[in-house]
Amino acid sequence: MMDFLNTVEDLEALYGTPVEMSVRKVTDHLTSAYRTWIEASRFCVLTTVGPEGTDGSPRGDDGSVVAILDPQTLALPDWRGNERIDSLRNIVRDSRVSLMFMVPGSNNVMRVNGDARLTADADLRARFDKGGKQPRVVIVIRIHEVYPQCARAIVRSGLWSSGGDTVGLPTIGEMMTDLTSGAFDGETYDKEWPERAKSTLW
Repeated sequence: MMDFLNTVEDLEALYGTPVEMSVRKVTDHLTSAYRTWIEASRFCVLTTVGPEGTDGSPRGDDGSVVAILDPQTLALPDWRGNERIDSLRNIVRDSRVSLMFMVPGSNNVMRVNGDARLTADADLRARFDKGGKQPRVVIVIRIHEVYPQCARAIVRSGLWSSGGDTVGLPTIGEMMTDLTSGAFDGETYDKEWPERAKSTLW
């Protein structure tokens, strides 16, 4: 029978005191260096929470994944996806969000905790225009905490240096074929995906 930790006191008894810098690095706004780092990021993971539970959603762009409106405010366009809108539903009902920004090749991660709201404001949507295509809504995030994560997790995993980790991984089509016991035509799905992606990226 596995024993679980049920109190904060039991948990803290297993760990030491946080080093000073791990506390001092946390701010409620973007410093100049934090801003530079986030502007360089084309990819982040958006985490939301709602009545059904939590949701983690990858977000990416061909430039900065967010626009910085001011030192405490980020704007994240909601580009075309699968129409599930899980993250958006959550934000409407519970504004708490977290983001993890990554830059390929960097062993650091920038973390943001805050609250978010959705807007269909025409001027803000136009700011993200891609050849006449715009996001239907923009997620506006008010920063409560922003800080860099130490490099240990990415160094341990060899995330940017491991190379051929994708060899042998099932494709989405293969996953769906497996899930449906062969009823889904995964081979056709995978074959058509590259061209479909080109026309539905934005």
